[in-house]
Amino acid sequence: MSYVEMPGAKVPIRMWTDPATVEDVALQQLRNVATLPWIKGLAVMPDVHYGKGATVGSVIAMRGAVCPAAVGVDIGCGMSAVKTSLTANDLPGDLSRLRSKIELAIPVGRGMHAEPVEPGDFHGLATAGWGEFWGRFDGVAEAVKFREERAVKQMGTLGSGNHYVEVSLDGEGSVWLTLHSGSRNIGKELAEHHIGVAQKLPHNQGLVDRDLAVFVSDTPQMAAYRNDLYWAQEYAKYNRSIMMALLKDVIRKEFKKAKPTFGTEVSCHHNYVAEERYEGMDLLVTRKGAIRAGAGDLGIIPGSMGTATYIVKGLGNEKAFNSASHGAGRRMSRNAAKRRFSTKDLEEQTRGVECRKDSGVVDEIPGAYKPIDQVMDQQRDLVEVVAKLKQFICVKG
Repeated sequence: MSYVEMPGAKVPIRMWTDPATVEDVALQQLRNVATLPWIKGLAVMPDVHYGKGATVGSVIAMRGAVCPAAVGVDIGCGMSAVKTSLTANDLPGDLSRLRSKIELAIPVGRGMHAEPVEPGDFHGLATAGWGEFWGRFDGVAEAVKFREERAVKQMGTLGSGNHYVEVSLDGEGSVWLTLHSGSRNIGKELAEHHIGVAQKLPHNQGLVDRDLAVFVSDTPQMAAYRNDLYWAQEYAKYNRSIMMALLKDVIRKEFKKAKPTFGTEVSCHHNYVAEERYEGMDLLVTRKGAIRAGAGDLGIIPGSMGTATYIVKGLGNEKAFNSASHGAGRRMSRNAAKRRFSTKDLEEQTRGVECRKDSGVVDEIPGAYKPIDQVMDQQRDLVEVVAKLKQFICVKG
């Protein structure tokens, strides 16, 4: 489908989905965003749903301003994927051992490494800039400095919620590795600190929603936020790189005879800010629950722990600010999913997948998400499909 345009106070709201299917609270959030004085465009992806602070699945283009709540608290959250030389024929009948080895290598939930993981410990993992990156921690907000040790030990860890590691097969029987995570607790604490700062600034006092408080250009508060934002985005990228290195290490050891090799890694943020130019204007583009899909950009759009993941190539649609959805998107809240579904439902909907099937992950059940194939159909003018993957192992925190 192409987009549907709804009227907004300052800019039209371009929606790559049927507005009638979007919750009223999410529509109101979008209308509120469209009132911001600095806004130059708003695109809404087909995975759109209500989010804390700002709508998930929204792409907000502003001139001279950025809204920290519209980035979200998991700064730099995103996906990584890599194709391996393994095929379905290489896989064991019992996948539980492989899942256990992955869980041993990559701490999940609130877990962290006992000792910091160094990139140089792994085959082919780039270490350029590692020391300089950690050196810049001295320049982040004073309020989070006491978290340095935790941030160091959480580097290369998964987290919980919708974060995961998966081993999948594509349509040709090739094995892929995918994972989803972000900037862990340090990103959350940086985000919450700056959201609090923004909400107290005088220019934000008349906004329709205090969660939409912004920083404006040429102010010390904006400079401080952008410094910390870009550092956290880099943390998230390193975090995924190290987890992928740990995952590859497990695969090498478990499939020694097959001598697995790995293709080029695909990686993309879906909660972040980028400086981009549209219609002759330099804009700050915030993607919350959206990936960049410029012409030729490779991206990853997952479904849920029992459905497909798509590797895609961007088509460069400027009406969407070169963006696409970050996944299927939730169709119900976590609490609603827990009320509606049981562990028996979870077992049924994840049949054939080696994964947790207990009450702790019922809120991640496939039924709590929109149908991924429908979401992909709604963005045919944003991306083209490169590969469709189906997981057979899913690790969650």
